[in-house]
Amino acid sequence: MVNQTYTADVLVVGGGTGGTAAAIQAARRGAKTILVSEFPWLGGMLTSAGVSAPDGNELEAFQTGLWGAFIQELQRRQPLGLDNSWVSFFSYDPRIGAEIFADWVQELPNLLWIAGQTPLEVIQQNNCVGGVRFVDFTVNAKVTLDATELGDLLALAEVPYRWGWELRSEWGENSAPALFDYLTEKYPVQAPTWVVVMQDFGESVAPEIPSAPNDNPSQFTGAWDDYGAEQFLNYGRLPGGLFMINWPIHGNDYGHGVERVIASLEMRREFLQECLWHSQNFARFIQNQLGPRYGLANDIFPQSSIQNPKSKIQNPTSAFALHPYYRESRRLVGLTTIREQDILPIAGGRVAPLHEDTIAIGNYANDHHYPGVKFELLPKSIRWGGRWTGTPFTIPYRCLVPIKTDGLLVCEKNISVSHIANGSTRLQPVVMGIGQAAGMAAALCIELNLSPRDLPVRILQEALLRDRHHAAGIIPIFNLPPDSPDWLHLQLYYLDNPETYPKSGNCPHLSPPQDFYCDGDSVNLRNIDCFTGLFHRQAQQDYKFIIILPRNYQGQTWQIVTLRSHIDEQLQTYLHGQLLKIWGRFNRAGNWLLVEHIDC
Repeated sequence: MVNQTYTADVLVVGGGTGGTAAAIQAARRGAKTILVSEFPWLGGMLTSAGVSAPDGNELEAFQTGLWGAFIQELQRRQPLGLDNSWVSFFSYDPRIGAEIFADWVQELPNLLWIAGQTPLEVIQQNNCVGGVRFVDFTVNAKVTLDATELGDLLALAEVPYRWGWELRSEWGENSAPALFDYLTEKYPVQAPTWVVVMQDFGESVAPEIPSAPNDNPSQFTGAWDDYGAEQFLNYGRLPGGLFMINWPIHGNDYGHGVERVIASLEMRREFLQECLWHSQNFARFIQNQLGPRYGLANDIFPQSSIQNPKSKIQNPTSAFALHPYYRESRRLVGLTTIREQDILPIAGGRVAPLHEDTIAIGNYANDHHYPGVKFELLPKSIRWGGRWTGTPFTIPYRCLVPIKTDGLLVCEKNISVSHIANGSTRLQPVVMGIGQAAGMAAALCIELNLSPRDLPVRILQEALLRDRHHAAGIIPIFNLPPDSPDWLHLQLYYLDNPETYPKSGNCPHLSPPQDFYCDGDSVNLRNIDCFTGLFHRQAQQDYKFIIILPRNYQGQTWQIVTLRSHIDEQLQTYLHGQLLKIWGRFNRAGNWLLVEHIDC
């Protein structure tokens, strides 16, 4: 492979969440695709960064495209189920996630995956990107995608990008600061986290976690005081007695000198080493405070990849992720920029404004991480299905396209977005949707012999909606699940008639979906249980359920939540104290009953 030159239609640089989705989609569309990753696992945040309890797009209606397919495959491959933590509805062993992405890539004969490489130079001519040079080889490509965790191709190609905060005067974002201050200087971007997976060894004593440099246990004091030890551990509980440690309160977020990650390779290594040590010391603090039964998990991540001579980063064990969970990177200056106003609910509504060039959706709350600082943002959370979720918003295609440079798209956290709005667009399902759209756009550019900026967005939108493998929704509608017979028609209808897009997020007069748990007079249980009990309405969108049957659960009270729109509508009609028969799954970490069906 040394000094070899490859030729491809599409080159994806970076094997993270967005890059993996982009490469799979481009190849499935028929483009000759090369995917070059730094690490031996694909999936980024979802796998190699260890965040195997993803946030956002959890509602059934938003589980479309490759994101929906990933959730379905996890459910199939993880026998113990996904109801393990309270931070997410889908918590899983990251090794299973990595297997899924590897299998999907290996199924495609026109997709070449090369691991263990980082970009050195972007090949350009007349302001058009034509490929990338790596240490051992060069790839020439008609369309190149920057899917790196930190937007490294933008810097190498000298494509205009943003880093850090914008003032309120820039775009009129109410949550942005009026002036630069101590916070904006100390934390120019959100703090990353080096995730570590811990394990409950039960009656056995776990090996002692060694102290790392810069150990100062006092910085972790009070980490779970407002939660209690059990709830703290349940935050990121995984199957098999494992715990994902990604804790923001006096935990393993690390932002000291975070600007070093883009200053130089040596300074990036320095920051990363400190970040990893910080996480190791937090794990040691947990063990010392909660007892020797809690230690570092065994054989989770492929340890050898981070201990190679090039990395110069000392990683003590395979319990630590392959790289940090980056929440922010260099951000493209694109044809349009997503601002805070674009992710907040419209007046009197539960949805954000609809972009006419929408190509992906998200709904997570605007979540920012600055260690030791509570940063207030305008709220975008809503109650739905008996719990808090987020206002749905759309991602415009134009935020993937550079202002001037041709032959290049971005598909990670490096899209054209403000620092403030990045707190919502950075989440795993959103980035996966962005990646799928970017991969489809690149393949269409090859088919039509167009530059990404000249691609008619309607062609891209229809290709995503009609994809024969995993059609991706681009208009968020609460009561339009992906298996609805009206799904494609209504997605296209609101594209053609955006002025009719409902403020409520619910399509009026849409028939409830056929309940796949019902089969005549019987119910297909599909790994769910049946309970009889009393419905209690605590407040609007806040429900409890006191169990009568089965007897071994008698008297227990559980919160009722759902991800299904017609169940959400049903729950709003029941009377306080009404007797119900419910089919669902317990999540003991979250103390909720996830309802899949009510009576029949």
